[in-house]
Amino acid sequence: MDSIDRALLAQLQVDATQSYASLGQAVGLSAGSAHERVRKLRERGVIRRTTVDVDPTAASRAVLSYVMLQASAWMGDPPTRDALADIPEIQEAHIIAGSASLLVKIRTSTTEELQAVLRRVFAVDGVTGTQTIVVLETFFERPMYLGGDGSS
Repeated sequence: MDSIDRALLAQLQVDATQSYASLGQAVGLSAGSAHERVRKLRERGVIRRTTVDVDPTAASRAVLSYVMLQASAWMGDPPTRDALADIPEIQEAHIIAGSASLLVKIRTSTTEELQAVLRRVFAVDGVTGTQTIVVLETFFERPMYLGGDGSS
């Protein structure tokens, strides 16, 4: 991935609906060249999907929490992984190093709904404990940083 690919990705993260002509102009390429590079980024799996950035508060999902799960077994295997994936309020799940086995990101409408989700998490086979952090305020979020020296 070179600096032009990184610039294209940065532009797409700002607005994925912009035309290839606009993308090309922003990074010094023709529309056709920008289109071809984006196509190749998709083929290589660099661009996994195109999506919409939804405001969680406007969508009634203002309560953000991170939950560390302690477990009696490996949490990445299909039965546990699938059980957690079936809980729609869980947005992300990461196997981690440290005192916990897994870190999950949960969005709910209320703390009461969060409590109900935590009950479902606790019912997942292998989960032996949780530690929940409720976010009071998010003052910034950013897309993945794509700077660097151009190698890779």
